[in-house]
Amino acid sequence: MDGLNNNYRRVRRITIVKEIVLNQSQLDILTEHAIKSGQNESCAMLLGIQKEQQWNVKEVFLTQNVDGNPEMEFTISPDELLSGYKHAETEHLQLVGIFHSHPKSIALPSNTDRKFMALNGDVPWVIFSGLTTDCKAFILEEDVEEIKIRIMERHFFQ
Repeated sequence: MDGLNNNYRRVRRITIVKEIVLNQSQLDILTEHAIKSGQNESCAMLLGIQKEQQWNVKEVFLTQNVDGNPEMEFTISPDELLSGYKHAETEHLQLVGIFHSHPKSIALPSNTDRKFMALNGDVPWVIFSGLTTDCKAFILEEDVEEIKIRIMERHFFQ
């Protein structure tokens, strides 16, 4: 072999998995909130820290759906949004996700969800299905794509 091959390096491709990370307690809080909301969509702000393509939820900030319309829509009041953002700032956190439920359908973004995903920047949307009782997460890039929800043990979130 000649000296030219000494400069050759193996290139290992690293796949970055996009995921939102919650603990089981946080997921339980969100599920309970969705079930208690009945036929109206529930909603919450997920606060935490983003590292590259990983959104780590540190706190769940439950909000009320002021829309009160069981037609698959939710609205968080401006006062409650401001309160959530102020709390995040105080705790040195940021918005890392938006949660809401679909009481009568599967956990896929509706056309309305897609429109508002475009307005809310690069944060995942976690959707709970009242029909199947599962949660799925989505992010809007060029199109809506599903991302992984990873459930961590509570002690990792201190």
